[in-house]
Amino acid sequence: MTEDTEILQHDGLGIARAADLLSAGRLVAFPTETVYGLGADARNGDAVAAVYAAKGRPSFNPLIAHLADPAQARDYVEWSDRAEILASAFWPGPLTLVLPLKAGHGLSTLVTAGLDTVALRVPAHPAARALLKAFGGPVAAPSANPSGRISPTTAGHVLSGLSGRIAAVLDDGPCAVGLESTIIGLASPVPTLLRAGGLPQEALEAALGAPLKTAAGSEVIAPGQLASHYAPRARVRLNATTAEGDEVLLGFGGITGALTLSATGDLVEAASRLFDRLHQLDAMDRPIAVAPVPEVGLGRAINDRLRRAAAPR
Repeated sequence: MTEDTEILQHDGLGIARAADLLSAGRLVAFPTETVYGLGADARNGDAVAAVYAAKGRPSFNPLIAHLADPAQARDYVEWSDRAEILASAFWPGPLTLVLPLKAGHGLSTLVTAGLDTVALRVPAHPAARALLKAFGGPVAAPSANPSGRISPTTAGHVLSGLSGRIAAVLDDGPCAVGLESTIIGLASPVPTLLRAGGLPQEALEAALGAPLKTAAGSEVIAPGQLASHYAPRARVRLNATTAEGDEVLLGFGGITGALTLSATGDLVEAASRLFDRLHQLDAMDRPIAVAPVPEVGLGRAINDRLRRAAAPR
C-alpha cells in the first residue's frame, strides 16, 4: 500500500502529530542519536507487523523497544543489578540491554520474535525523548531503511528508502553518533556483547569491572546480527589502500579516497560519517573499496558494519 509520507518538524506540533500517528497504529520514522528509527506502538501487533512489511524485514529478527525513561524498563523485564549499573551509567544513550521478559509485559510477540527476552533502550536524542514522552508507551523501532540496506542518518535517507510506505518522518537533521546502539545481553550469567555499536566496549567493561563475553553461534537473538546487513547495492572490498579497476575508494586517516571517513583518523568522526558516506558512494553505482580502520574503540563497531556490508548476499 502506498501512502503520502508526511515530513514533520521537530517542534511541538510535529511531536504531537507523530505521537498521534503512533497511537493510531501508524508508522513514524524519528531521529535518535544513533540512526533514524522506524517507530510503531510496541504493544500493537498489527502496527509492529507493518514495520516488518515496510522494511521487508525477516520476522525472526527481533526489534528494540524504545522507552522515554529508564524506570519504565521494569514494567517489561526482570531487572538486575548489572542492568542497574549499566542503565545508571549509560542511559539515556546508545546502549541497548537484552533482558528476560516479565510476566504480563504486554508487548507484541513480534517485537521479541517469539523469544523470552526483549531488547530495550532509552535514547538520548531530545526529539526522540519528546516523542516517547508524548506517546506515553514503548515504541518498537528498528532502523528506518529497507532491511539489509544502509542505515539512515538523515530524514532524506529515510525518504529515499521508505517514502510512500510509512505515515511520517520526524526531521531533526543528521544523527550525531551515526552508528546503531551497542547491544549487551544480560539474560545469562556473563554479560555478552551481542552487537558492537555507538558505545565502546571498553567503557562498558570499565563500568561492570569485568570483561564482556562475545556472542558465538549463528542464532539471531538481537537486532543487527544478520551476516549481510547495512549493505550498498555495489560490491564492497575492505582493507584497501588503493582503488582497483572501477572502484571508488572510501579513505581513512592517511589513505585518501574520493570520500573519507576521517582525514585525521578520528574514530568518532568516522562513526558519525559512516552511513552517510556509504549512501553517497552507493549513488555512484560503482564498486566500493574501503581503507583499513583500526579495531579499537568505535573502530570495532565501524568494522562490524563494514564486514556485514561486504558479506556475500
